[in-house]
Amino acid sequence: MRDVAIVGVGMTKFGELWNSSLRDLGVEAALNAIDDAGCDKLDTMWVGCMSGGMFNGQEHLGPLIADYLGRTPIVATRVESACASGGLALRGAWLEVASGLSDVALVVGMEKMTDVSGGQATYGLAGAADRDWEAFHGATFPGLYAMIAVDHMHRFGTTLEQLADVAVKNHTNGLHNEYAQFRTKVDRQTVMTSTPVADPLRVLHCSPITDGAAAAILVPLDQAKKYSKQQPLKIAGIGAATDSLALHQRKDISHLAAVAESGERAYKMASLSPRDIDVAEVHDCFTIAEICVTEALGFFERGQGGPAASDGATAADGKIPVNTSGGLKSKGHPVGATGVAQIFMLAKQLRGEAGPVKVANAKRALAQNMGGTGASSVVTIIETV
Repeated sequence: MRDVAIVGVGMTKFGELWNSSLRDLGVEAALNAIDDAGCDKLDTMWVGCMSGGMFNGQEHLGPLIADYLGRTPIVATRVESACASGGLALRGAWLEVASGLSDVALVVGMEKMTDVSGGQATYGLAGAADRDWEAFHGATFPGLYAMIAVDHMHRFGTTLEQLADVAVKNHTNGLHNEYAQFRTKVDRQTVMTSTPVADPLRVLHCSPITDGAAAAILVPLDQAKKYSKQQPLKIAGIGAATDSLALHQRKDISHLAAVAESGERAYKMASLSPRDIDVAEVHDCFTIAEICVTEALGFFERGQGGPAASDGATAADGKIPVNTSGGLKSKGHPVGATGVAQIFMLAKQLRGEAGPVKVANAKRALAQNMGGTGASSVVTIIETV
């Protein structure tokens, strides 16, 4: 297997993008990545999207984006794994380049979610849960993550204040992200008194409905200078795993087993440990998710993710900076785009382009992207060379 590098990244603004279609967003992000790399050659394309058919009436997205980029007849493959669609599209592209099947792979993650009503979006997203055993009975994702939060609070003493502090941190970071949907500072009291959604979660514990796209270009590491003007970033490790789809079938609902397993696989491939990571972007679809993910990835012991958020350990200048982009909470969460957007943001960190939230001397970064309540998870570790 060949070493693989990321040599270009691109992204659109995230938000309610009424004047852009799904294809517009995918093409814009792709062109931005091509321009960033200075590379006009493409061998293959991987497109991550969860609900193009349900939200936009458009399936068959690989050929759609290849066509509007003017890149037919290259191979173009769509990947769907709920909110982990973008991360697993990146994994597919990595496998293709690492195997030698292709030299230049474009990854595009995209979603257009605001063209339907809130109720339709909720129904569509519920397809990432177990439709028969959860969604049919009214268990939406806020409700499922509320169950996770209640379990974590009961077992480990995690508090409402700690949940709120995750949102406060991520909104503070998002102030500095020009791509973010919500560049709005919030305080603990505002979060704790915002509109209830599913007890104990309130609206400011939840990521929003978002439109947007992100892209990356992958090439063999030893050919990076041939294809790009940018500093190459090596994909040092990548791991994926799955868990039971329905929350009630798991032995421990507040331990994200697929996240832990995908992290272990990525660490092993990279010959690294959690202590070696300088900055991370993790899947904070809800504030409790960030707490559980940081524990599952080994950044903190079980039960310590909440105190770490309140103590500043995950702040931009903390022990392990988490979601310096603002995370899904502030940056936004166009589900198919999220995993690739994490790579975009970490590439900016490692290239020294993260502005006021730049992590000093960052050399290794970790992205964790998951689908549903953690039924699928992919962890990618990238590093400077």
